[in-house]
Amino acid sequence: MATLSQRSLQKMMQKLSPQQIQMIKLLELPALQLEQRIKQEIEENPVIEEEIEVKQEEGEEEKKDFSIDEYIQDDVPAYKSYVNNYSKEDSISRPLYIADRLTFHEYLTEQLGYKTLDDRARALAEYLIGSLDDDGYLRRKLEFLADDIAFSTGLETDEQELEKVLRVIQELEPVGVGARDLQECLLLQIRAINDPSPAQELAKIILTDYFEEFTKKHYEKMKNRLGVSLDDFREAIEEITGLTPRPGNMYAGGAAAVTPTITPDFILDYQDGKFDVQLSYANVPEMKISRHYLEMVKDLSAKKEHQSESEKETVQFVKHKIESAKWFISAIKQRHNTLMQTMQAILDYQKDYFVEGDQTKLRPMILKDIADRTGLDVSTISRVVNSKYILTHFGVFSLKTLFSEAMQTESGEEVSSHEIKQILTDCIENEDKHKPLTDETLMEILNDKGYRIARRTVAKYREMLGIPVARLRKEL
Repeated sequence: MATLSQRSLQKMMQKLSPQQIQMIKLLELPALQLEQRIKQEIEENPVIEEEIEVKQEEGEEEKKDFSIDEYIQDDVPAYKSYVNNYSKEDSISRPLYIADRLTFHEYLTEQLGYKTLDDRARALAEYLIGSLDDDGYLRRKLEFLADDIAFSTGLETDEQELEKVLRVIQELEPVGVGARDLQECLLLQIRAINDPSPAQELAKIILTDYFEEFTKKHYEKMKNRLGVSLDDFREAIEEITGLTPRPGNMYAGGAAAVTPTITPDFILDYQDGKFDVQLSYANVPEMKISRHYLEMVKDLSAKKEHQSESEKETVQFVKHKIESAKWFISAIKQRHNTLMQTMQAILDYQKDYFVEGDQTKLRPMILKDIADRTGLDVSTISRVVNSKYILTHFGVFSLKTLFSEAMQTESGEEVSSHEIKQILTDCIENEDKHKPLTDETLMEILNDKGYRIARRTVAKYREMLGIPVARLRKEL
């Protein structure tokens, strides 16, 4: 029979404090999300309030009203969520986007009102419209949708009936909606043309009978099989490439009309050979701990012996909220310092790049390089640069694009992979589109320039740049 025994055991464990966890989460937030997070904290914690600065008339002295005693002084940090000197973006008027039009799916549903449909067909059509993605495609098979409709609405239907309803949807605008693949989408558009030209008729044949060859750009094989001239074939291909592969994007109403904008986290000013970097916190509210609650705690604590149970609970509640506020404000301050420290290190490391914005002057830089300069952990640097942007005199850029691996030239000099990507981009932009450069040829060009690079690395950089293979870049 097993016996029970007790023994003491010492273990060393590393645990993060609540403030450290809060700091880590705040560090990852970009400027726009930080603004929302601070406003959320102000709403949830009653002891935090926005500090509204009142500009006094020139010559009038500011009234200095500090905390009542040492306790209050400790709990009201001199916190600013951004530096005292306002940045240049304060004077920039921001556009107000208003989206009050129909969404894409509402627009399609509205068009059903002009179709002669019974209640059953209309209900099925509305369900199919709701199943379309933002590009206007119906990605799910009709047989599966029939099961979904029976389960969610109680309407028993089959694939044949849904096919008929789908044909009605495919008559709606923008032309091409309701397609189940790219081929059907393009055919819907080319078939909708009244009085088609010979080039459009040829395009219809290509999409119907030679779609696979068209996607792989086997132009010579297609032309020979069709028995047409090069000019006629070129005109047909131009008709196809003029169609839209995403008809849903053609609708510019509702939320789709709002163009997303990037809110930079840093603003860099370069004048007279000097850099001035600031955090972009124009819309982030300044915070302070409410003096009302501090005085409440002081007054209730003064009559500790005569407190009722409700007053004791009130004191504990307010003290807890005050501590929480102190932690949050301290985390914001620490975030500010960490971001500025990291950005300054990046600025010093990539000084030549920030002067002109020339990507070829980007030095090879990894997270550890900045971690060593700042004394911070690599994971902290990763959180700082993730989803953060900087506004410079030559554009807005993600901080992650400043980091790159090192490549060696034949002379042993280390260069940034950005430099190689730029050379690849230039070579492909200037290539003969009738005979585009293969990865093997691009590798030879780079080797001739002194960059030791393999063909698979060329392919990797090309894919990172979003450039297709040579066969897909070929033009007639």
